Amino acid sequence: MKKKFFSYIIRPSLFFFFSLFFEGRFLKGKFFDFSLIGWKWAFRSLLFQKCFRINNEIPWPVSLGVAIDDPKGIFFDPDDINNFQTFGCYFSNAYGGKIIIGKGTMIAPNVGIITTNHDLSDPEKHQPPKDVIIGKKCWIGMGAIILPGVVLADNIVIGANSVVTKSFLESNVVIAGNPARLLKKI
Repeated sequence: MKKKFFSYIIRPSLFFFFSLFFEGRFLKGKFFDFSLIGWKWAFRSLLFQKCFRINNEIPWPVSLGVAIDDPKGIFFDPDDINNFQTFGCYFSNAYGGKIIIGKGTMIAPNVGIITTNHDLSDPEKHQPPKDVIIGKKCWIGMGAIILPGVVLADNIVIGANSVVTKSFLESNVVIAGNPARLLKKI
């Protein structure tokens, strides 16, 4: 009875209310359909994003401590909206760069994903953006940085505080270090 009440009364009411502030496609998935945690994130984000206007332009609930340059250039599955609820993550995709995050990928706090860099001869200018593509079911450890143009295959584990400067196209591996290198196969 409790599950039916949530499914038929509470969830549709919450969806209707929060879809006034966020895009409905982001209010679906495991954190909204089968749990209350997504609605808790939406409520918290409603306060900070819409009332205090922090990250106001982002069409999905995000943590106060997440920085996103261009939400239109970030692609992810709604089941993975938890990646935007931790503190300190930086999704730098200004100037038309795209960040594509594969389904099931987990991103720890303080991770930076960057699609463009400053011009070495003139730091006030930026180089052209290079998309970052992260495969399915990757695990990005705390404090890791992924630089422009990196492509990661599925099931890659990135060690904490690693700097990923090049692509890794082999699945089921652990990479770590600065610069990141292959440590072992899983």
